[in-house]
Amino acid sequence: MNCRARVCLIHATPLAIGPITTSFGKLWPEATLSNLLDDSLSRDLKQQGSIDAAMIERFKTLARYGWQTGAQGIMFTCSSFGPAIDACREALPVPVLKPNEAMIEEALQMGNTIALLASFEPAIGSITEEFQEYARRLGRTIELRPYVVPEAMQALQSGDAATHDALLARAAEQARACDVICFAQFSMTSAARRCAESSQRPVLTTPDSAVTKLKRLVLAL
Repeated sequence: MNCRARVCLIHATPLAIGPITTSFGKLWPEATLSNLLDDSLSRDLKQQGSIDAAMIERFKTLARYGWQTGAQGIMFTCSSFGPAIDACREALPVPVLKPNEAMIEEALQMGNTIALLASFEPAIGSITEEFQEYARRLGRTIELRPYVVPEAMQALQSGDAATHDALLARAAEQARACDVICFAQFSMTSAARRCAESSQRPVLTTPDSAVTKLKRLVLAL
């Protein structure tokens, strides 16, 4: 099977680039990657508090550009923009992947009580909607328990990955009664091992699940 393909990655923070590049290196090294970064998106969403029509158009512009450069698949690594990514999916003839959808599919195979861990608060609202929508399609009732640690994002932005991981691991201790812990952002991946140790629960991260699913979708075309 020829596994070569061009994939466009669209980011709202540079912190997501490292984790997703690592996952592609492990799971789909033959893919040719291009990166589009607009780090004003997260700041604007935080200030606005919601996704409006103008922001959706910004996303569609980025996605169209990626497709026009020859991308056979597009992956968004920003977890807080579900409706905008849906609009891109409807507008383009190639697979467009939300960052969380593959992880959500895995999590719902593991149980009904799911901890959502985030370092960027708007990510919780978006991933909660995605989980509930997917559960409804399956006829399932689930319980989502959110844990938000903004100090972890601040630490990572200042280059202190060790403190970032430690803060998230401390929060994960509160999720020991859950069936599984899901990270709400690509940028949190480095804390997975410590969170699993502190919580004694399985931890799912978005990058590996997302790469595996996008590879399957693109190569099936």
